[in-house]
Amino acid sequence: MLWLKAAVINRPFGLDNLSVIEVPDVHISDDEVKIRVAYAGINPVDYFIISGLRSINPVPHIPGTEFGGYVEEVGSKVKGLSKNDRVIVYPRVFDGVCDLCLSGKEHLCRNGGLIGGITNGGFAEYAVVKYQNAMKIPNNLNWESAVSIPVAALTAFHALMEANIKPGETVLVVGASGNTGQFAVQLAKKMGAKVIAISSKPWVKNIGADEVVSLNQAINALQRVNNGRLADVVVDSIGSKTVERSIKLLDTGGRFVTFGALTGITAKMTISEVYLKEIKIIGATGGTRKEMLRLIDMASRNEIKPVIWRTFNLDNIKTAISSLFSRERNGRILVKIAG
Repeated sequence: MLWLKAAVINRPFGLDNLSVIEVPDVHISDDEVKIRVAYAGINPVDYFIISGLRSINPVPHIPGTEFGGYVEEVGSKVKGLSKNDRVIVYPRVFDGVCDLCLSGKEHLCRNGGLIGGITNGGFAEYAVVKYQNAMKIPNNLNWESAVSIPVAALTAFHALMEANIKPGETVLVVGASGNTGQFAVQLAKKMGAKVIAISSKPWVKNIGADEVVSLNQAINALQRVNNGRLADVVVDSIGSKTVERSIKLLDTGGRFVTFGALTGITAKMTISEVYLKEIKIIGATGGTRKEMLRLIDMASRNEIKPVIWRTFNLDNIKTAISSLFSRERNGRILVKIAG
């Protein structure tokens, strides 16, 4: 029997119960692709899965939602993919036949979920996915940029599309140096918006922010940039800690878009502020394959790219995941597996 190295989580879950061990080699079905994993991205969703806060199957379980690599083997029914093709993985399981899938919203599939959550994921030397999830990337696109597309960039892009950003609008990004935040800054700027970034990291200005300020400085910065008005759109992936303040930073008719709960899943707000200013609250999650193809094109033309803080190897996966919450973190965390 062949064996491969993988990060495996077992009950009772939690980072202390994540181990890098040898597991039996994976085999593919007719409609599947086996991938030699090159790089994986570390995201809060991985921590939630490892902690048992998201649906997990199978158990013991290999997490890892954001990854890419080289095609190693294809099933007999797979067309358009060949051995050694470079691919990144669309991270949503979808059936392709429910009403939402048929309307182009496969990320909301009624029978779906996350790769690395309801299926084994990419924190391993090899991973298996349905061929519809493997998207080819051009040779000029480096792995650091490519592997940041499926979760970090796609989540931000879909949120901005749902918020219907228009040229000339002012977009405030809360948590602008985070995984999704740094892409929200770049993409909002590319859409023609003026961007106010809430961050303690000065480098955020280098990726497109017009102003980089603290949350307490946001009102003055907005009024300075936006002719005395507050934000047209606030993008907030932080959760409980910032929601109430974020809504107060919106101008009349503004849109609040949220897709994360890093600091908690409940929040309070003043209802009268929402209805008196006709504020729209928009939830977003993941994104579509069509949106992911657009991001691959943008990244291949160097129009978007991640800021990388540290790259770990698979043996140090626990340190990589715990580093998500480090005050020293200054960009994305990646895991290099095959490279």
